[in-house]
Amino acid sequence: MTRASRPQGRTTVRNWKPTAALLAAGALLTLSACSSDKDDTYSTKPSATASSAAPSASASPSPSSSVSADQAAVLDAYSRMWAEQAKAYAKGDAKGTDLSTYAAALALSGTEDDLKDLRSKGIVTSGAPTHKATVNLLEMDKKVPHAKLTDCLDSAGWKFVYRKSGKPVEMPKDRLVRYVTKVEAEKWGKQWKIVDVTPQQRAC
Repeated sequence: MTRASRPQGRTTVRNWKPTAALLAAGALLTLSACSSDKDDTYSTKPSATASSAAPSASASPSPSSSVSADQAAVLDAYSRMWAEQAKAYAKGDAKGTDLSTYAAALALSGTEDDLKDLRSKGIVTSGAPTHKATVNLLEMDKKVPHAKLTDCLDSAGWKFVYRKSGKPVEMPKDRLVRYVTKVEAEKWGKQWKIVDVTPQQRAC
């Protein structure tokens, strides 16, 4: 599952399987519930939270008494990744976006796989998901600084449509629209990158 994202990512029309980016939006046509083999809980330290009405750079948090500069930087990278990902799904291609600046590893490869799959079916997206992310773990003393986040992702405003006709792709009535997503990030040089996004089989 994107493991970064589709309206519930990692699913495909026909037999869409949960993959990276698409996991972020509930399930598509064949609804095989998305499940994760990762632990549902992250060890927690003082956490920071940021919400956005849309995954845009303007929604990035600024340091405050409850959010450190490092936490704010992680949340900003996550928000920007979603903004670029929404652009990529809207046109069916990550080219011309800055997705690779904010996503790497499974988060990036999963999104690219999903985009390829959607292109083959003539499907793009309209709108964008909203999210409310919290930093649960921040390890700055590691050789590669690492962070874990939990997000409540709302895909209600993110729609799949057929590019040529503009008609909506039929979605299962019982799909999860708002669900918990576990996120992992690493700091590569001066830039935080989202490396894994795993939607959970539970509402938030």
